[in-house]
Amino acid sequence: MTKDGGRIAPEIPAGLNRRDFLRRVAGASAVAAGACVLGLSLRDGTGPAALPEVKALPGLGDYALKDLASGSPRMAVVRGADRAAMFDLGVRALGGIEAFIKKGDRVLIKVNAAFASPAALGATTHPELLTAVASACVKAGASQVSVTDNPINNPESCFEITGLAGAARQTGARIVVPRAGLFTPATLPGARLIKDWPVLAGAFTGVTKLIALAPVKDHARAGASMLLKNMYGLLGGRRNVFHQDINGIISELALLTRPTLSILDGTVSMMSNGPTGGSLSDLKSTGTLVVTTDPVAGDAFGAGLLGRTLEDIPYIRLAQAAGAGTADFASLNPVYLDAGA
Repeated sequence: MTKDGGRIAPEIPAGLNRRDFLRRVAGASAVAAGACVLGLSLRDGTGPAALPEVKALPGLGDYALKDLASGSPRMAVVRGADRAAMFDLGVRALGGIEAFIKKGDRVLIKVNAAFASPAALGATTHPELLTAVASACVKAGASQVSVTDNPINNPESCFEITGLAGAARQTGARIVVPRAGLFTPATLPGARLIKDWPVLAGAFTGVTKLIALAPVKDHARAGASMLLKNMYGLLGGRRNVFHQDINGIISELALLTRPTLSILDGTVSMMSNGPTGGSLSDLKSTGTLVVTTDPVAGDAFGAGLLGRTLEDIPYIRLAQAAGAGTADFASLNPVYLDAGA
């Protein structure tokens, strides 16, 4: 800028005379003025319309059966190495799959697909177990069987590499891959942590029964990852903030939804370096599958497979205190069975 009679005058670029420069300035001013007029003509004096208010859900539903016969076993502990045979024996001891899944039911199976690692490393639900459970649901007359989780790694890779996608295809089940549109805020009544937090509600649309499948694993923060910790995969958002209160969040997740049936796979358990593991040396053959209606009781039993006590895994008793189940698994009249080697 230069001084022009006391006023600030623009500098004329090299190669332009004063007349050409003024012509360009006038043209630019006209464009700017036109844009201003256009902007004014499009201006909405009332402001943008308010977005529809999304009411937070109080949870994802209670799918537990209420009409189980009094005194009948609600837990089966099956020894063996063949997951399909162990599940079949266990669920028959509880009245058969038909006691839980009726013709026309729309079943959602919550697996642990957290990591893109092969099934042999024990970090995720084993595809053999998913195949057995999904097939049984179809045979019982389920009109739809879906499988879901919100993994830590890329969802598509997790489902494929773990073998869970292949198991789903084999049985006719569909994989519900998490995407933004499937998450809805939830606020649990009386909750301290799950308040207006996104949860994978879209996967539950139309669902009438929920089955949880989880492996037995060590967990560096929580002490163990089993049935209750498995529900962490229903959370969206920056859920790692809950790591600071891992026992609190898991005990609240026990109330977020209640499964119809829970199956804890301790055929092979991850004894160390969980929850990711990564080496066969982290694993131990513990030869046990638990089929139960109470995930709290299932985890209480599973603690023993890891050589731990309830004091080592505080969220189990917290979940019991919250009313999600009982840590006294003996009160479920468990039956102990052997499916052979």
